[in-house]
Amino acid sequence: MMGMEFVSLSLVPMLIGICVAIACALPGNFLILRGQALIGDAISHVVLPGIVVGFLVAGTVSSTVMMLGAAAAAVLSMVAIETIRRLGRIEAGAAMGVVFTTMFALGVLLLEQADTSGVHLDVEHALYGNLEGLIWLDAIGWDSLLDPVALAGLPAELPRMVLVLLVIVAFTVILWRPLAMMSFDEGHARTLGLRTTALSAALVILSAVAAVAAFDAVGSIIVIAMFICPPAAARLMTNRLGSQVLVSVVIAALTAVVGYVLAGYGPLWIGQTASVSAAGMIATVSGVALALAAIWGPHRRRVR
Repeated sequence: MMGMEFVSLSLVPMLIGICVAIACALPGNFLILRGQALIGDAISHVVLPGIVVGFLVAGTVSSTVMMLGAAAAAVLSMVAIETIRRLGRIEAGAAMGVVFTTMFALGVLLLEQADTSGVHLDVEHALYGNLEGLIWLDAIGWDSLLDPVALAGLPAELPRMVLVLLVIVAFTVILWRPLAMMSFDEGHARTLGLRTTALSAALVILSAVAAVAAFDAVGSIIVIAMFICPPAAARLMTNRLGSQVLVSVVIAALTAVVGYVLAGYGPLWIGQTASVSAAGMIATVSGVALALAAIWGPHRRRVR
């Protein structure tokens, strides 16, 4: 009975959380090494108006249209950041702060004005997602994993996140050397003929795709946390890029599982009656992991 309940109620949300965490952590490693950790934060904010505009254009929750809208919003934001930085002659971090807070506020206003009563798309959904609600109603136990009829009833968010994760893994593996060279010494990579501008734009767009694919399931909180916390914690644990990426993937997966379990059962263990937000708890656990790495990580004093 417990196995049936786990497969039906918890397996899919947990797998989605793991896929989201890893899909965000992988590009997050290179963003952090390039000193662009805020871009991951910015992306999770700026995709909101793109998603809402995509919804308004399509009239329905269409993942393809919403992804296109999010990607367009990400590109527009990067152009706006660069324009403000050049014309205003201000630091890049300040330009990012102006753009992503403005875009997120615009997205919130559009959400409040749009008629989203027929779908799960509102301000609270944008922040916390709907991870707990992604249950597998057709599952009757572990045997359902081999049942084509039951598999057809899987929540659409799981295959979508698996596909996005596979694309990000392929991107990382195929372009490993160019990404590594660009992350550590962009000037040297440029002298060797690498198109660092195009590669940097591809990294940002792929991060935006990961963010919008995860948006419906987990909201923006997990996305922000996973772009930064697992890669930063891994950076404090090792000074080798390959090891850093592997450690960040392990940390991301563990925080997703531990956070989901604590959200559902943690309050019961301390005498409370209601569970808490899975998205919020996963993000909290990732922050705790980063704090532990900052205190005990062997390379904590070497990170600049």
